[in-house]
Amino acid sequence: MVPRRSRLAAGLLAALVAVTSGGCTVPTFAPNGAGEVLPRSGASADPRTDTNWKPCPEIPQELVGRGASDMTYSCASVTVPRDWTNAGSGETYSIAMIRIRSNTQQNRIGSLLINPGGPGGSGIDTAVYLSFGERLGGLPTEITNRFDIIGFDPRGVGRSDPVKCIDADDQDASFAAPPDPVTPEQFDDLVALNRKIADGCGGKYGRQLPLFSTEQAAKDMDALRIAVGDDKLSYLGYSYGTLLGATYAQLYPTNIRAMVLDGAVDPKQTFIEGSESQAKGFERAFTNFSNWCKATPDRCPIAPDARKAVTDALAAADKDPIEHTDGRKATSGWIFVAVISSLYTETGWPALAAAIAGLKQGNPRGVFTLADQYTERKQDGSYTNLFDANLAVNCADTKDAPDIDEIRRLQGEWRQKYPLFGAALAVGMLPCTFWPGDRDPYPAGAATGAPQILVVGTTGDPATPYENTADLASMLGVGRVLTWEGEGHTAYPSTKCVVDAVDGYLIDLQVPQEGLRCPAK
Repeated sequence: MVPRRSRLAAGLLAALVAVTSGGCTVPTFAPNGAGEVLPRSGASADPRTDTNWKPCPEIPQELVGRGASDMTYSCASVTVPRDWTNAGSGETYSIAMIRIRSNTQQNRIGSLLINPGGPGGSGIDTAVYLSFGERLGGLPTEITNRFDIIGFDPRGVGRSDPVKCIDADDQDASFAAPPDPVTPEQFDDLVALNRKIADGCGGKYGRQLPLFSTEQAAKDMDALRIAVGDDKLSYLGYSYGTLLGATYAQLYPTNIRAMVLDGAVDPKQTFIEGSESQAKGFERAFTNFSNWCKATPDRCPIAPDARKAVTDALAAADKDPIEHTDGRKATSGWIFVAVISSLYTETGWPALAAAIAGLKQGNPRGVFTLADQYTERKQDGSYTNLFDANLAVNCADTKDAPDIDEIRRLQGEWRQKYPLFGAALAVGMLPCTFWPGDRDPYPAGAATGAPQILVVGTTGDPATPYENTADLASMLGVGRVLTWEGEGHTAYPSTKCVVDAVDGYLIDLQVPQEGLRCPAK
């Protein structure tokens, strides 16, 4: 399944590489004292004086080679029950967070809690990227001057008791597999691989697997709100982070000060509906890429027919994949991952065109660069825990995963409706079909008692299609839609119109006018 991820880090990093010291290695996506938030009795406590923030300049140093000027980085962790429904069990997780504070901060409002999506994306990493300011695609000075920026890694993610149960060879095999396994042998091989992965995760984590659900993580967020000393939560959630925020809003509606949900997930959709929605979104985004190629052939070496060029590349790879210098072969699976990776931002389009053109010349480097950025595969062949956590959260949330026969049927149907992405999104549901353990689905209802929540949608969004925006706002009952007529996944901070609307809401609680649409540029 295509994880729902934020566009932010990918957009920031190209710029950051240019301004950081030479020789640093920058990850491509795309956040430690301790203070216990709740005693084991489960009763609320106020740990504001106990949260032990410690300087952690090594975090931005490791990520981008330096910290942002005029920013101070501090880290802490918060202890939460593993299972909020049985908080007295004594079993806990540690939630890691970073606080980024501007040295020019004045008239502080409070903290702005950030989640970048995924599920599996590091909020700590994303907060660091966002700290470099609007010129590099980060947060505007108006925001950093009024808020502490709080990035956190949700339970099971990154630095917060990370889930790690898929070995690198199985990850490679999964990404290299045909995106549309047509023959029975290909399909059976993919089924066997997904069974193996699910069994491995079940064997390692057992009864813990349901505890990585979105609802459990949303309850952690309220512990974080208390830990940073805020009476009310200000929150910025991207992509899957909109689902996490919407869940929080239903559980703790009166604890919200302001909430921005950018790149909406529709909680009312079934698992199948959500997967088909993404197939439709990526198909639309690829069509937009193809139209760009045709209109700007000087920038697109696979013009005028980019769709044919990509389809031909996938077919050629199934017959005779080109070998990379690291020994991997550029199979149709790796090419497909590269295509997915490039559609998250409009700035990725030239890289995709160049990568497909490179294949024609026998050079798969561009394909693997895009694919490895997306999968967080490191040069030594290891992976972060992005996809381990992605499966753990998505499958814990999913009570209605289809069986093998249904997936095989949908594969054929969606191939006709969404020629490039439909079949792949259908078979992408296989992991949750085999996922062991109980499930813990999130709620899908109104946030009764919450203030107005800003829901931001991008008309060309591939991963969280624009149609979800109004649906999420309507479900919450207090949503106000802001539309960006742009390309890529998520909108803020992209243009002055979007920035002005979101900043005015976060700072002054001024809800944008109904029906506001911001132009692409």
